Amino acid sequence: MGENETEEQKRKRLRKQLDDTHQWPCSFSFKFILPSNEGSVAALKAVFSDSAQFSNRPSRNGNYTAFTIVETVGSAEDVFTRYEAASVIEGIISL
Repeated sequence: MGENETEEQKRKRLRKQLDDTHQWPCSFSFKFILPSNEGSVAALKAVFSDSAQFSNRPSRNGNYTAFTIVETVGSAEDVFTRYEAASVIEGIISL
C-alpha cells in the first residue's frame, strides 16, 4: 500500500481483500455522505437495484446525509462498479 501504487495495483489489492473477506454472492454495505438535496439522493438511488435497502441519517445542520445501502452483490467487481457509478455524483464522499 505504498504511495507510488498505481490505480491498477490498488484495485488488485482491494479485490484480493474483498475476495479474502467475503464469500460471493453476499450482502455488502456501501456507505456514502452526500449533500442533502433531492437530485443527489435520486442519483444515488439510481446506482443500486430496487432490492437494495437504504437507510440514512441527516447531519446535525441538515446540509448532508449519511447513507448506508445494503445490496446483494456477486463479486468484488460489482462493488467497484457501484462505487465508480456513485463517484460522479457531485459532492459525494465514499466511505
